[in-house]
Amino acid sequence: MPPLPHPEKILFQGEKPFPILPAVDHYAGSEKLMRKALAVQHELGPVFDITCDCEDGARAGAEAEHAAMAAAVVMSGDNRFGRVGARIHDITHPHWEQDVEILVSQAGRRLAFLTIPKPRSAADAALQIEAIRCAEEKHGIERQIPVHVLIETHGALRDAWEIAALDRVESLDFGLMDFVSGHHGAIPGSAMRSPGQFEHPLVVRAKCDIAAAALANGVVPSHNVTTELKDIDYIRRDAERARREFGYLRMWSIHPNQIVPIVEAMRPDFSEVEDASNILIAAQDAHWGPIQHAGKLHDRASYRYYWELLKRASATGMAVPEEARTRFFG
Repeated sequence: MPPLPHPEKILFQGEKPFPILPAVDHYAGSEKLMRKALAVQHELGPVFDITCDCEDGARAGAEAEHAAMAAAVVMSGDNRFGRVGARIHDITHPHWEQDVEILVSQAGRRLAFLTIPKPRSAADAALQIEAIRCAEEKHGIERQIPVHVLIETHGALRDAWEIAALDRVESLDFGLMDFVSGHHGAIPGSAMRSPGQFEHPLVVRAKCDIAAAALANGVVPSHNVTTELKDIDYIRRDAERARREFGYLRMWSIHPNQIVPIVEAMRPDFSEVEDASNILIAAQDAHWGPIQHAGKLHDRASYRYYWELLKRASATGMAVPEEARTRFFG
């Protein structure tokens, strides 16, 4: 008897599947911090990504050496899960093209993504994406490196929908600090942290616009970092508000203390995971035709929701019920 069809093949035919990324994007700016983050990743598993920061992390005048070091980290044996990316310089910086050349030529086979900071428009983002494509072609990289775009300028926010629709964009990330700074004092500094970051109208508008643009274009919205480093409950509350009130599915981290509470806050509700498992198992047994579950009708429209929920649960390290894990993730 042929195997039952897998949801990935059935539910996304002719349609772009939504990317399921780890719930945390952890930034590290030095080799020491990158290696420390990899050690934490070994312990927790691939429930968070690591971004080697070649923008703020690079010392002025040592940009090439820093990018080469980041490429070596990506290619090292310590990168067990292939979930390490890098942030390049912005388009106004004289070394951004060199960043692309070094990272793609030396680590293009394993880069999880490249992050583009501070585009002033969709045209800026498109230009840098094209440079990445050209570098891949030049160096024989037979894969498309996903791109994450930081929305932190007025122009990028204006063009957020157009940026989210660009080829190979996988994530829109909100850069809160630069966004607030770009308002020249019109937004108070208190809006860089909670509760102001969730209440100031201009910041709320930006967060909503970015999340809406990302989700409408099949792109993951990624929330800015919280500045709190020690208070675990504070960190968890920030992540919960980002997830529940603003629709963000991923969040930045800048300290190892932040990783676990963010992952926990981004996880689906366990009861929903159980429901998703039971519904998808029954649907697969019915060869993805309509079914009844707990007195409710389900078909491919709801199967899609529950399949993405189950993938997010798995990506955040949740215990997926055994039969579902065997059938869908085995």
